[in-house]
Amino acid sequence: MKYIDEFNDPELARRLLDDIHATVTRPWAMMEVCGGQTHSIIRHGIDQLLPESIELIHGPGCPVCVTPLEMIDKALEIASRPDVIFCSFGDMLRVPGSDRDLFRVRSAGGDVRVVYSPLDALDIAQRNPGRQVVFFAIGFETTAPANAMAVHQARRLGIENFSLLVSHVRVPPAIEAIMRSPVCRVQAFLAAGHVCSVMGIAEYPELAERFRVPIVVTGFEPLDILEGIRRTVHQLERGEHRVDNAYPRAVQAGGNPAALRMLEEVFEVTDRAWRGIGTIPDSGWRLSAAYREYDAEHRFAVTGAGTREPEACRSGEVLQGLIKPHECAAFGTTCTPRNPLGATMVSSEGACAAYYLYRRLDRPVSPKEASPVG
Repeated sequence: MKYIDEFNDPELARRLLDDIHATVTRPWAMMEVCGGQTHSIIRHGIDQLLPESIELIHGPGCPVCVTPLEMIDKALEIASRPDVIFCSFGDMLRVPGSDRDLFRVRSAGGDVRVVYSPLDALDIAQRNPGRQVVFFAIGFETTAPANAMAVHQARRLGIENFSLLVSHVRVPPAIEAIMRSPVCRVQAFLAAGHVCSVMGIAEYPELAERFRVPIVVTGFEPLDILEGIRRTVHQLERGEHRVDNAYPRAVQAGGNPAALRMLEEVFEVTDRAWRGIGTIPDSGWRLSAAYREYDAEHRFAVTGAGTREPEACRSGEVLQGLIKPHECAAFGTTCTPRNPLGATMVSSEGACAAYYLYRRLDRPVSPKEASPVG
C-alpha cells in the first residue's frame, strides 16, 4: 500500500512541481521513450503543469506503432491462409496494412484469434495439431522474454505446428539513432522502467556519456514521471549527463537474470525496420539459428511485399518527435480511432490515440482555413 498511497499524494506532487519550477532557468527538451509514459503524461496533464520552458517530446516507444508496414502485410498474408490459426494481442488487429487489417482478414474467413499470452497460442497449437498456429511476437524488451519462453517450450514439448512472426525492437539503438539525427532536439531521456526491469541499465551509461545527455529511468505513475522529470532537470541545469535510476522498486542495475538468459538462448540481435523511421542497425531481435525452424517468415516463405503508407499520415514524424499529433492535418478529421490512417492512432500506447482520447484536439489553422469565405 505504500506505493499506492504515494501515487495519490497531492502534496508530494506539489513539492515535485515546485522543485522543477524553482530549478529551471532555461528551455529544455526531453523525450519520454515509452508510449505508456506518453499516455500518463497526457491523461494527467503533466506537460501542462510544467514550466513553459520544458518541452516533453514523445518518443517512438510504442511497439505497435513502430512495427513496420511490411511486417503487418506479412502478418496479413499468413493470417489469410486456410491452414493457419493466427494469434495476436488485440491492439494489433486494427493496425492498418497496405490495404486491410487483421479484422478484415477475420471477417473474410481467416482464423484470427486474440490471446493474452504467447503461451495461450502455444496451448491452441497443442489442441489443434492439424493446423499451423502463428503468434505475432511484437514489442520491446519487455515482452520478449515471454515470447522466447513460448518457443523454448514448443521445442521442449515437441510441438511442431507453432511458430512466431517476430518483430521485436530494442531501445538503446533507437536512442542512438534519435541522437544521430540532424534534426534532433532531444537533450535528455526518460527511459522506460519496464524495459530496464528486464534488461537492466548497463547499455545506457555509454550512450549518456557519448551524446552528453542525461538518461533517467522512471515508471509510469504521475509521481514517477514527475520525479523522473525533476531529476532530469537537475542534471541539465548542472551540466551533467549520467544514468539515474528513479524506479528502484522495479529496476535493478543487472535487470532480470533469468529473462536475460532466456533471451540470449532464443534470440539474436539483428537490424530492424521501424515504421515511420527506417532501418536501425542492431535494433531488433530474431530467432537464433537453433530456433529458426519456429520462425514464421521462414516457415511460410513470406517475402517483402510492396507496401504503401497513406500520403496524408504523418505518424512517422510523430514517432520521431518532430511534430505533435495535432500538427497533422489528418488528425481528428480523416484519421480517428474508428478510421485510423496510422498505427499511432490505433495503439493503446500511441501518441495520436492519447491526444485524441484526452481531447488534445487543437491543431494549427492554415491560412486557407482561416480566410473568410469569398
